[in-house]
Amino acid sequence: MLDTGFERVAGDIGNPASFDFPVLYHVVPNATVTRIVGAAQAARALLPGFVAGARVLESAGAGAIVTSCGFLSVVQADLAAAVRVPVAASALSLWPLVAATVGGRPVGIVTARAASLSPDHLAAAGIPTDRAILRGMEASPAFGDAILHQRAAVDPRRIRAEVVQVCTDMAREHPDMGAILFECTNLQPYAAAVQQATGLAVFSIQHLVTMLSQAANPPVFSDAPINAPGG
Repeated sequence: MLDTGFERVAGDIGNPASFDFPVLYHVVPNATVTRIVGAAQAARALLPGFVAGARVLESAGAGAIVTSCGFLSVVQADLAAAVRVPVAASALSLWPLVAATVGGRPVGIVTARAASLSPDHLAAAGIPTDRAILRGMEASPAFGDAILHQRAAVDPRRIRAEVVQVCTDMAREHPDMGAILFECTNLQPYAAAVQQATGLAVFSIQHLVTMLSQAANPPVFSDAPINAPGG
């Protein structure tokens, strides 16, 4: 987890109620939003803290590890190599799957700050710049005040309206867009509203967390036979 002070509403990765399985948290000291979202080098400079945190979580019994900020795509390889359990440092890691499902159409990426999501961040996740449409939340007052600058309380209704506006504008400007990918892990609470407004599939860190959880703890099914369709 980044070192933040804003509230975590249901759906946000920092709220344990967002998941139907147990989660563990570890905050990396000094990994503030301002530093990590500012430049790719910041994440690399704080890599020892993230590695230490990953090892703490692994020792505590975590079956898989994710981070709370998509800008950490630049340290994906380092974090994955530091522990034995699976690691997904960024929702941007979903790119190959999302791109494959939309048949070559562009994918919209919604990020906390578009100007800071550099070619390095995209390249680390294997994202070609000509296939991605970037939109940032930095000009949205409620989101910026609460998440980026942490000088106001989180207002889910206002932030929801802002996220929907950014996504509907993007969809209108790019009618061939095939799906939306949230880089920012704080946007999942508003995914349903975005999907309803745009008609597009919305992917986020929530999907990575769920996938890794089921990979680490596969569901157990009954051996009892059934009459399957077509069987």
